[in-house]
This record gives sequence, C-alpha cells and structure tokens, in this order.
Amino acid sequence: MKRLVLAWAVTAAVATAIAVAVIGSLGNGLTGTSTHVLSGEEVRAALATVTARAVVTPSATPSPTSQDTLLRSKGGTVIASCDGDRVTLRSWSPSQGYSVDSVKPGPAREAKVEFEPDEGEDVELTIFCVSGRPEARVH
Repeated sequence: MKRLVLAWAVTAAVATAIAVAVIGSLGNGLTGTSTHVLSGEEVRAALATVTARAVVTPSATPSPTSQDTLLRSKGGTVIASCDGDRVTLRSWSPSQGYSVDSVKPGPAREAKVEFEPDEGEDVELTIFCVSGRPEARVH
C-alpha cells in the first residue's frame, strides 16, 4: 500500500513539474504576469499609438471646404466637421470609465453627445460651428 501511495505522489509531482514547465515556456508563468515591466515612458508610448474605438456614423461625403476637428473632454472625444453653419459628428469615443448615453449627430445647427461615467455626473458636449469650424460647449 505504501508503494502505491509513493508511486501516486511521484506521478503527481512529475505531472505538476511538467505542467509548470509548459506554462512557463509560454512566457507568462502560472500567475499570468509578464517578466517585463513597462517603464512610464514605454506606457505613454504604447498609449499614444493605440487607436481608440470610435462609433462612426454614416454620412454624405463632406464638401471640400469642410475640415474634421477633434474635440476633447474628460468624458470622451468627438470628431466633427462643419458645412456652413451646420455641424456633423463624424465619430465619438468615450474615455475609459465612460460610455455613450445619447447622440444627436446632425447635420444640424447643434449636435450633441452625452458621455456617462461609471460613477458621477454625465458629460454633455454641445457642438456647433463658429466661422466654419466646430466648437464644443461642455455641460
């Protein structure tokens, strides 16, 4: 009986060692943490190259005189363009910790996006055209 228990213990130890070796060879080990810790500069560089997911609205082809403008707020970003005094939202993307609550993309004299945080007050952007360029009022 002692031989059976000893054989089982040895088999379990060998199987565990093989599993740890295989997982370790995958690069992340048992805890799932990488062996390379990024510096602050590496984090900033990585974040700068990430393309934010944006919800794109279908729209007519903008006139050659319209120019897309990036508008930022703590709740998220909006890309808008003007055609005369009419604004159209081309895309919008919430910041981390926010979601899009409502959108009025235009074209109209005013367009709106409301970003809702996980906790706290909503951030509403009202976008309008001034001298042919989009501007935002944050509420």
